[in-house]
Amino acid sequence: MDPADIPGLMRAARGTYGHAITADLVAAGYEDLPRNGPFVIGGMANQGGSAVEMIRGLGVSRQAASQLIDTLVVRGYLARDVNTDDRRRLDITLTERGRDAATVIRAAVERIHAELATMISPDELAGMRAGLSALANIKQRSRGAEV
Repeated sequence: MDPADIPGLMRAARGTYGHAITADLVAAGYEDLPRNGPFVIGGMANQGGSAVEMIRGLGVSRQAASQLIDTLVVRGYLARDVNTDDRRRLDITLTERGRDAATVIRAAVERIHAELATMISPDELAGMRAGLSALANIKQRSRGAEV
């Protein structure tokens, strides 16, 4: 394979998980999740990340992050409570609605994983993960060089 094909393949594959997640969320009645909402909710519930960690992973501005959290709170996916140890801080947690949506998100991801496993071997999947991880590392290093 010509290495020049990789960007085109990545562009063609982009959104596979997102489209499946969005379709399943809409079918389950969670059509009001904003863009990037599934990433935050799914990451909090299924990967144990905090809202702050998930939003940091999006690489958006503080204003966009704040707006996303506000929207998720208003729509009932997240709750904002005063931290009992430090009243100047707020704790952001999933509500029952958020946990329910996260279950739908996880099922969609698992469905795509299962379909992918029928199309490529475990070794090919491991190679794909290694390649994507290397690309993520290159991106991270280049961002550090931009400073």
